[in-house]
Amino acid sequence: MKRVLITGANSGIGLQLAQDYLSEGWLVVACGRNHDKLAEALSGERVEYGVFDINDRDAVRDALSAVAPVDLAILNAGTCEYVDDAHAFDAALFERVVQANLIGTGNCVAAVLPRIKTGGRLALVSSSVTFVPLTRAEAYGASKAGVDYLARTLAVDLNAANVAVSLIRPGFVDTPLTQKNDFPMPGRVSVQQASQAIRRGLSRGKREITFPFGFISTLRVLSSLPQGLWLSLARRMKKEQA
Repeated sequence: MKRVLITGANSGIGLQLAQDYLSEGWLVVACGRNHDKLAEALSGERVEYGVFDINDRDAVRDALSAVAPVDLAILNAGTCEYVDDAHAFDAALFERVVQANLIGTGNCVAAVLPRIKTGGRLALVSSSVTFVPLTRAEAYGASKAGVDYLARTLAVDLNAANVAVSLIRPGFVDTPLTQKNDFPMPGRVSVQQASQAIRRGLSRGKREITFPFGFISTLRVLSSLPQGLWLSLARRMKKEQA
């Protein structure tokens, strides 16, 4: 029986992935900060729980050291906060987001790599925000850009050990986290659609998984624009949102 470990399995994409892998017959190691919430959302003889805060390196190590080897690990846990005013830059907010999304991911990488079987796969969830610089996304975008680079370098260094690495860069997904956003979210997809795209990409061995197609295609075009033109467009969009 194949085994998958998923962080951030309490809600959103992580929970949907856990439910879908269970329905496909996998054994799921569901990880999150709250055991009761995990047990309430996911139960059955093919579910195991890993309870820890990804920011606590020792807790992550201790919890995952007891996990049997897995075929796939999806590091999905993270957070999102937006900078309200760049002129009054919130360093504490920046630290919180980078700590959770980048350092927390690193804590999980260190603990989970020894648990991945030879021939297995490690998947890191980043974001499409890294295609272009978006207003108020200084902290979130910087943290996810770090995840992008981490995944790509791990892919190089783990290749000889026969552990594959996938980078997942979703667009907007309808989750409890994005439901707090106070701005338009073009191309937003459901967690069911996100899970389907991720599972399909991983099953095909894709090194990079992006979705939805139309939204990502637009971001790719925008990322190719000269910086001056992009700044002009971004200034206009910011005025329209005001």
